Amino acid sequence: MYKVYGIKNCDTIKKAMTWLKEHHIAVEFHDYAKEGISQQKVEEWLQQYDWEQLINKKGTTWRQLPENEKATTKNEAIAIMIKRTSIIKRPIIEADVIVTIGFQESTYEQLFKANE
Repeated sequence: MYKVYGIKNCDTIKKAMTWLKEHHIAVEFHDYAKEGISQQKVEEWLQQYDWEQLINKKGTTWRQLPENEKATTKNEAIAIMIKRTSIIKRPIIEADVIVTIGFQESTYEQLFKANE
């Protein structure tokens, strides 16, 4: 089973969840706006992706941060992702490891076609 990390009311999450449901892909949803995210999980992701790939620098949360609060190192990125979960790109889908970050229908079609 796949685990989807995101924020329930995010438009990108809604698109991804709709696509997954329409293609009968079973998922468990982790809403980090409500449940938060552990340092252990963020560090696990950072073993697979660079912190700059996990932070949504195009999003409102990042853009509204004062320059002196924006992460410039891995440790700063960990702290900010835990404190402000809305800064993490969405969705992150994982099985045992991250399968994909974000939503692009063509990517989902490639990744999940074995499940159809």
